[in-house]
Amino acid sequence: MRNLYGPGLIWRVRNGKNSLYLTFDDGPHPDVTPAVLDILDHFDVKATFFCVGDNVRKYPEVYAKVIGKGHRTGNHTFHHLNGWKSGFEDYIRDVEQCAGLVSGDLFRPPYGRITRRQAKWLKGKYRVIMWTALSGDFNRDLQPATCLSNALNISGRGDILVFHDSLKARENMLITLPLFLEECLGRGYEFRLL
Repeated sequence: MRNLYGPGLIWRVRNGKNSLYLTFDDGPHPDVTPAVLDILDHFDVKATFFCVGDNVRKYPEVYAKVIGKGHRTGNHTFHHLNGWKSGFEDYIRDVEQCAGLVSGDLFRPPYGRITRRQAKWLKGKYRVIMWTALSGDFNRDLQPATCLSNALNISGRGDILVFHDSLKARENMLITLPLFLEECLGRGYEFRLL
């Protein structure tokens, strides 16, 4: 899949250090994001939140809390669009609508799906962040132990991990996230912001 979009998408941060980059997709959500922030506070870890613009519009106070706690945010489109199922103009308009609410130079395509044309446009405006490991916390057919195993499928050399602060992922994520952080910190990994 990495070659599908050409060079320039970021799948791993090459810095030669034993560092990890924790990310969350699909929020903010008032019933989930505050719980994530509490867990991150407990472990003294910062993360990057790829926000759906419509959720920021609906829950600006939750978005403000993410920013206020020193986390970073990125654009995840306004309506969580699948680029493979969206026309170029519609997709770009949705990205720009989200940019009106979510500042910064980071973008992650929902589902990891964008066309070559969309990718080319995005790379001209954003650092397009993909991932090394996907926890699968959004999949209700998976048990938390499987999500943890998925998330721990890392090398620690600049790997980018994905969890979700959404209702669909809530149950798996709230069990898996603290175990993941405890394990990684115990192994000596350092969490950094993108």
